[in-house]
Amino acid sequence: MRKKKLSRLLEPGYQLYFICLAVFALLSVVFDPVLGAAEGAVVVLLYVYFRHNSTQRQKEILKYIDSVTCNMDEATKDTMLNAPLPMVIFRPESDEVIWSNDRFLQITGAREHLFDTKLSAVVPDFSSRWLMEGKTECPVEVELEQRRFLVFGHLIRTDEKGAHSFLATTYWVDVTDYSSVREAFYGSRPLCAILTVDNYEELMKGISENERSAVLSAIDEQISAWTKPTGGLLCKYDRDRYLFLFQERFLPSLREGKFAILDGVRSVLNPKGMAATLSIGMGRDADTFQDLFQYAALSVEMALSRGGDQVVIKNKFNFEFFGGHTKEQERRTKVKSRVMSSALGELIADASHVFVMGHKFPDFDCIGAAAGVCAIARKKGTPVYFIKDPDPNPAGDMVARLSELPEYKGVFLSSQDAMVLADSRSLLVVVDTNRPEQTVSEDLLLSCTKVAVIDHHRRAATYIADAALNFHEPYASSASELVTELLQYLLEPVDLLKTEAEALLAGIVLDTKQFTMRTGSRTFEAASFLRRAGADTGDVRKLFQNDLDGTIARYDIIRNARMYRDGIAVAVVDHTVGRVVAAQAADELLNISGVDASFVLFPDGERVIISGRSMGDTNVQFILEKLGGGGNASAAGGQIPGTLDEVSRKLLAAIDQYFEED
Repeated sequence: MRKKKLSRLLEPGYQLYFICLAVFALLSVVFDPVLGAAEGAVVVLLYVYFRHNSTQRQKEILKYIDSVTCNMDEATKDTMLNAPLPMVIFRPESDEVIWSNDRFLQITGAREHLFDTKLSAVVPDFSSRWLMEGKTECPVEVELEQRRFLVFGHLIRTDEKGAHSFLATTYWVDVTDYSSVREAFYGSRPLCAILTVDNYEELMKGISENERSAVLSAIDEQISAWTKPTGGLLCKYDRDRYLFLFQERFLPSLREGKFAILDGVRSVLNPKGMAATLSIGMGRDADTFQDLFQYAALSVEMALSRGGDQVVIKNKFNFEFFGGHTKEQERRTKVKSRVMSSALGELIADASHVFVMGHKFPDFDCIGAAAGVCAIARKKGTPVYFIKDPDPNPAGDMVARLSELPEYKGVFLSSQDAMVLADSRSLLVVVDTNRPEQTVSEDLLLSCTKVAVIDHHRRAATYIADAALNFHEPYASSASELVTELLQYLLEPVDLLKTEAEALLAGIVLDTKQFTMRTGSRTFEAASFLRRAGADTGDVRKLFQNDLDGTIARYDIIRNARMYRDGIAVAVVDHTVGRVVAAQAADELLNISGVDASFVLFPDGERVIISGRSMGDTNVQFILEKLGGGGNASAAGGQIPGTLDEVSRKLLAAIDQYFEED
């Protein structure tokens, strides 16, 4: 059948010419019968000749095509049988091997053909999913008999018994030597680490010189024992800092050991019983040693800003965090507060305008800190504007009270108007957050060339970089406490409005849970200053009153709470509730005996809102950070995309991971 079709394709189309000649011969017969007969005879002879010649040519062409086809079939068979690469043909649906060449048998160690054998039985780590996805190269190397292979292949669609199926042809390239060289190269790449004793000043305070030497010797011994197996270079270049250079191939073992040096250094106590803590910043995947050291310096700064006693690793793109489970201790000094207040005062005095901005959905702490900055700007005589959040927020009552003051006439401004008003001398002060994406207007943040940050939350992987002033103290109870400390050096209590003092005190009360959480001596000093400035504790308490519906909703959330692990209460609400109510419910759960940390989840459109609270032993910020949230060790939250079930599973997995790493 195929030969007949091919014959028709190869046969010249002379029929039309002979028809035309025959018509002319018939017309000639009418005028001259003899001439017409002669022409007809010539036409017949020509037709016979061309017919014979065409038949012969067709036979020769078909013979040539048969010869070529036969040679190609032989070449194809020989190529498959004697191919330089191992080959295997199988059905991806059933994993059944159809055919394999001898070279594939050699790499698998099989002595006989693999007909009717499952490919997964021969190569357990191999998956054909990439072929079904339309890819021609396996995304991972396949390990077989202590060799590594890069697998290429393609699919062929077949019709068998009226049903569609596929055949997969794969080619296996041995890349063992290449992989070994590659691993040796990446394993030998240098890593730079900076190790710093977090609480050096506190450890050495009030002890003798001999005792200092003994403590430092114990710390040095712990660090030397930890670094010795790597064969790296350890150098102490400051009284409380070490430089450590080692190879990349030792990093996985350090990770598997959960950076045991943190526990080792924590076991060192000074004569007063204070434990030493260590922070480590590592830089990797850099082109130069200078970049490596820069990465390590940024990492150790990040570790200290998150509370210390942890390891932070930075590469070209992001940060990795390990540890940080211990309870934070107050390590601030009044010297730093005095220096920061002087610097902030100069920045405000030199600015043409001061814009104050907090985080989205601001709370009392955010509004209080912003009001304190407004008081400083008013004292310096610099025009100040507070960037308001257009959405309803839990601090709306305090914003309304401030708006009624004559001193705040025209102070509240939208972010769009602020961008129009901003110039090269404008100063933007960001309070109660250090993450760009959490600010009320990220566009305004990018538009201002001078930015000051005042925050108490632990720093996340994304933070406001290159700030002209960064007063970031994760040991403080609240941003309002930090701003109050600055106020004490910049103005007198009488310069602070009563409403501003109450806004600052409300911020401290909120974040300290009525002075029961994260409070230090500096917290009470700040509250005392605000009390002298006219803050009424009774009026502040009224700000935290709830209506009956909110109270009922809060206790309904508590009723749905369930215990997960020891001391962890999780309340999953299947309907939208107020964020303030959810946060209050999380706080209320901590009043239950045996609860050390609480999480409240509820859906809000295409995302899930989470509020996390802790008594201090469990770091809720560390848990929610894995989901994209943030905060500090005792109070954290997040807005996580996804369904309630998905986010609930992610939260429980993050809790499990936290306790497994602890």
